[in-house]
Amino acid sequence: MPALTPPPPESAEARRMALYSVLGQVPEGKVVSYGQLAELAGLGRAARWVGRTLGQLPHDTRLPWHRVLGAGGRLSLALGTPSGDEQRARLRAEGVNVANNRVDMARHGWRPMEHSG
Repeated sequence: MPALTPPPPESAEARRMALYSVLGQVPEGKVVSYGQLAELAGLGRAARWVGRTLGQLPHDTRLPWHRVLGAGGRLSLALGTPSGDEQRARLRAEGVNVANNRVDMARHGWRPMEHSG
């Protein structure tokens, strides 16, 4: 019997809402990659779409966009830019160690299945 995987949301609005719903669940002190976030939201291999969508969030959003990183824990926002500096400051304030423009995903990566019942 094949695994039951929900179909990807059809409308752009449904895709965004699925993304925002999962992003809102990433706990303080944990990080997730763009690809993992897409997968968890049922969007398949849409890492680049996730990055573009997060880049369009309003400045005053309460979603934890700073907890989303590139593959392997790489910070994709450049050091010395307002958003890059804000991301690093927010992560450090949550106890996430940033070294050499990377976060240790084994230590800080969010694995939601480990936290469920």
